Amino acid sequence: MRWLAVALLVVITLLQHPLWLGKGGWLRVWDVDRQLQQQQETNSKLEMRNAGMDAEVRDLKQGYDAIEERARFELGMVKQDEVFVQIPDKPAGEKPATPGAAEKPVAATATPRSVRR
Repeated sequence: MRWLAVALLVVITLLQHPLWLGKGGWLRVWDVDRQLQQQQETNSKLEMRNAGMDAEVRDLKQGYDAIEERARFELGMVKQDEVFVQIPDKPAGEKPATPGAAEKPVAATATPRSVRR
């Protein structure tokens, strides 16, 4: 009787092997499901990026406001009869207010402000 129980246990184990570890087993299904979730997240990020680019392309095709904005900020262009004034936050030759600050190197942190009329 004992040999019969051991034989049945071995048969059940052999039948379970493909279910868990085979080509279409549960471990493979869980792995593919995880990969699917990652790909869906990547796709949603790319869809958002594409929608933004599509809106920008439509805006560039339809109106001159986006073209003017790009020309001003990316290329530094100004209109005719327009004055461009750039005022830095800190003058370059300004001395430090504290006497100990002169020995320490300080990175340039002046950010220019632009004024257009």
